[in-house]
Amino acid sequence: MASSDSRQYGDLATQLVQESRRSTLTDTLLKYNDTLVRTIIREQRNLEDLINSAIAAQADSAALTTTDAPALLLYQTAILRNKRCLLAYHAHRLDRLKDMYWALGGALPALLADNELRSRMSPHEVDFLREYNTSIMDFRGDFSAELDIAASITHPPRDLHALVRVVRDCGVIETELGTIDFRKGQRFMVRRADIEHLIVQGYLEEV
Repeated sequence: MASSDSRQYGDLATQLVQESRRSTLTDTLLKYNDTLVRTIIREQRNLEDLINSAIAAQADSAALTTTDAPALLLYQTAILRNKRCLLAYHAHRLDRLKDMYWALGGALPALLADNELRSRMSPHEVDFLREYNTSIMDFRGDFSAELDIAASITHPPRDLHALVRVVRDCGVIETELGTIDFRKGQRFMVRRADIEHLIVQGYLEEV
């Protein structure tokens, strides 16, 4: 069934899937397509209205006509396809955001400080990252003394402690040895689990 501009139902949703594919191929997070998402949602509502109108027209009839039955099936199929494409688009974007979060060792401030990246996110995606980070921090706090879940699993540490040099001031940090004020140029021997995230973020480097 074609719309007024000869576009087929589901064409817009297909564009969202194509955007996700392009994002994967280029390994980038494309700008959130708010306009397209809202247009698809409006199409969903239009399709629902068409279904309701067709059902209402048959309220006094014992059965659907041979014309209405295929139309209802078409509308419902289009609704389900649009829904799947919308869910796939948003799931793909959230997966990419979580990958970026972990690539920075769970450093949310560093991620959100990237203005170019943040300009590609929707406000809801920024809220998701904040809530995701809160959940991770709550979970991490239950056993932070034994394990740092933000540490790399592809390059496991050789020692429990590391000698590091401060590349950029990062302020006062609570460590196993107590409170340490990490200032540029200084060196410290500290427990790796306490400062692994600072190494990932570029504040410290191993000596």
